[in-house]
Amino acid sequence: MNETQPDPHRHILAGMRIGIFGKGGSGKSTVVVLLANAFQNRGYEVCVLDADSTNIGLAHALGIEYSPKPLMAYFGGMVFSGGRVTCPVDDPTTLANNEISLDELPKQFYGQSGLGITHLIAGKISDLGPGAGCDGPVSKIARDIRFSKPGKAVLTLVDFKAGFEEVARGVITSLDWAIVIVDPTKAAVEMAVDMKNTIYQIKEGKLPATRHLESLDLVAIANNQFMTARIKGAFYLLNKIVNLEMESYLRERLMEYDLEPSGVIHEDPSISTAWLLGKPLVVIQPQAEIVRVIEKLENAEIQSSRSQA
Repeated sequence: MNETQPDPHRHILAGMRIGIFGKGGSGKSTVVVLLANAFQNRGYEVCVLDADSTNIGLAHALGIEYSPKPLMAYFGGMVFSGGRVTCPVDDPTTLANNEISLDELPKQFYGQSGLGITHLIAGKISDLGPGAGCDGPVSKIARDIRFSKPGKAVLTLVDFKAGFEEVARGVITSLDWAIVIVDPTKAAVEMAVDMKNTIYQIKEGKLPATRHLESLDLVAIANNQFMTARIKGAFYLLNKIVNLEMESYLRERLMEYDLEPSGVIHEDPSISTAWLLGKPLVVIQPQAEIVRVIEKLENAEIQSSRSQA
């Protein structure tokens, strides 16, 4: 009997960038950790980029004892503090030296979990002191940075700042897929709808606001980033669900806008306890649901690849 042939679509998401979005308190960082662990167990080479300029604790949730030094220092600091990293809204040019081989990056700029997940931090406003300016430069790092390892394609999960501001800064143009975390709030449903509309507009060729840019060269760069955007679509994951009634209500509200939830994670007190104590997030119950979300992502990528062939 012939040996079973390997699945040609296995690890089809390798080398891609997936952004996780959500309103404050929706649990997006929890989902990032669950996704990272599940992807790593599935055989992917996983990198988690913390692009939330204010939240802390992601390293501990991943099982890493110490947080790495922010990449903002690696790139020379943000322009508001005299550095070189600019805000993508004011300066849409691509971040210089944005392609990083993880085996060459100084060790103080990354951590690694027991599973082998690489963790990096784009930047934290708290490190810069009062009056440091907005966190737009953090968005530029998150938008432009690319990670690689010799002989391996790195799957990057980007944990963005709460709210929709990062999308307005154009970070979505460099992502392959987006995942929106929908907790039991009206604001979360509205954010999911906003994401759907934004992706639709980008695919329809709508260009960014550029009247504030004085240089025609900068206008051309900003327009080109939207015209060549990689984003293919978004998935919507229900989180912190306490009962079937709540789940059904959220499904109904999303379906009003033709949004189909890709999965459901129920409320689990052990998750809150882990964040409170700064402990690794080891949760068994949602893992099967997270794996199903990954399978849906892989299938969507397969379909996208076929349609482009």
